Amino acid sequence: MDDRTRSPRQEAGHLDHDDWRVTISFPDRLQAGRAKLLFPRHRVTEEARRRLGGSIAVGAGGSQVFLYAGTQAAAREAETVAREVLARHHFTAEFAVHRWHPIEQEWEDPDVALPRTGAERQAEHQRLMAGETAESRAIGTAQWQVRAELPAHQDAVALADQLRAAGWPVTRRWTFLVVPATKTKPTNWPAR
Repeated sequence: MDDRTRSPRQEAGHLDHDDWRVTISFPDRLQAGRAKLLFPRHRVTEEARRRLGGSIAVGAGGSQVFLYAGTQAAAREAETVAREVLARHHFTAEFAVHRWHPIEQEWEDPDVALPRTGAERQAEHQRLMAGETAESRAIGTAQWQVRAELPAHQDAVALADQLRAAGWPVTRRWTFLVVPATKTKPTNWPAR
């Protein structure tokens, strides 16, 4: 990694896991598709390329274009450049900047504070798990499943019995097991 692209947290020996996204919403998919074509390297001005460097990834879905960045400053700069590029080509769009919340597993407003202490992270994680469990119960099916294929039929039978003894509902078909689950490994999950 080039020293010019390292964040202060990386300089301090920490990995930078911040993900930022600029969401550009267009009136329809056609405009979003045409606008996305403006962002590859050969279509952006030299000055915009200098301002952004190689640190922005571009994606799209439906009537939206997404610009992904590693820092809030890079996301804000990407938003500014995108506004300028789209204005030059007479596009109108709505813009929003969000930060990925690693515990909630969703994009949130940058003003939403991330948990800072272990206790805050644990409380947020517990709230997320409780919400997913409640939603699974409300719809009558687990949002997540663990699927496993074991090498032999007797292995599948043995593991299914072990899981049922630990209180897990298991569906076994020949050497395959399906177990409804949460996103994280539960404390009563077998070590095997």
